[in-house]
Amino acid sequence: MTTPFAPMPDAQGYFGPYGGQLVPPFLKQAMDDIGKAYAEITQRADFQQELRELQTDYVGRPSPIFHARRLSQQLGGAQIHLKREDLNHTGAHKINHCLGEALLARFMNKTKVIAETGAGQHGVALATACALVGIPCEIHMGQVDIEKEHPNVTKMRILGATLVPVTRGAATLKEAVDNAFEEYLKDPTNYFYAIGSVVGPHPFPMMVRDFQSIVGREAREQFLGKHGKLPDYAAACVGGGSNAMGLFTAFLEDESVKLVGVEPAGEGTDKPGRHAATLTMGKPGEIHGMKCYVLEDAPGVPAAVHSIASGLDYPGIGPQHSYLKDIGRVQYEVADDKETLDAYMRLSRVEGIVPALESAHAVAWAMRVAPGLGKEVNILVNLSGRGDKDADYVAHKLGL
Repeated sequence: MTTPFAPMPDAQGYFGPYGGQLVPPFLKQAMDDIGKAYAEITQRADFQQELRELQTDYVGRPSPIFHARRLSQQLGGAQIHLKREDLNHTGAHKINHCLGEALLARFMNKTKVIAETGAGQHGVALATACALVGIPCEIHMGQVDIEKEHPNVTKMRILGATLVPVTRGAATLKEAVDNAFEEYLKDPTNYFYAIGSVVGPHPFPMMVRDFQSIVGREAREQFLGKHGKLPDYAAACVGGGSNAMGLFTAFLEDESVKLVGVEPAGEGTDKPGRHAATLTMGKPGEIHGMKCYVLEDAPGVPAAVHSIASGLDYPGIGPQHSYLKDIGRVQYEVADDKETLDAYMRLSRVEGIVPALESAHAVAWAMRVAPGLGKEVNILVNLSGRGDKDADYVAHKLGL
């Protein structure tokens, strides 16, 4: 019997009614060229071997799963387990797709790789991958995020990336995406736009998901091998949605595993412009070359968004997430700024693991629900990044 999950996407890049390739005709050809190259190059033995070797010897895969015993014991309910993507080289899951995209750009003989970044983790990972493969890298980042995520800005510059500050609008992630895409349009034949999440026109939501799916494949095998069963819940934070799709993909057809995406409620979902809970509060629309759920002030006008985590403040969402919400396969919840900060500090002080503020949203949800679940219940959280990038900001905010 055909499942709702295969094939995804279809030949036109749609996940149900979401996705697609909503771009001008001249750009459609460039997108199609990338899709064709992706389909061909990623099947080549030399590409696969080089990527596997880099995943092992450069990134440090597989990342382990850690049982947060002390935290679980303190909460008095379900057992919380962490997929430690924070231990990857560059400190987050972003390196998984950045290596794939940089290698693809090199195989396609591109002359420059362009990208946006919010929290800076995608920027650092891409600058790292481009240094490794020898391609110039240009990163567009909102001025607000540059000031908030200074350690990552410094790393990008050390790695040789050209950093382009974006000062228009809210000067955060959406504006960085707009700016980077405009630069890419100047020469799509020679430039490669390395999108940092499962968003944008086809084939990018598919490509980034595929490169990130190693997270879920590892986690499924590791958990099954260690516990003889699958986790009861698999949870991840959701902004654009790459780390969540990386985890969820391996479990989509395991009906026993409840999948939970945790969006940023910011200062409250009842405060327009002060949250980024796209799937919770948005509606179907169009943004950045795709159909998906969008937070809008008016049709075609994206709303202002906010999250304490720079990597989550995006008014759109990956099209596959939009589809998974509609069919009910993934449950989308929210965590606000306050409980995210609490989760950041508690995981740091109870387990000695400082999580990224993005990842702390998923930890916050797990902490909230664990006490109401039995001790035999297992929650697997994708700890998508480490929090040293956020340490100065958090310390200032909490007066530490």
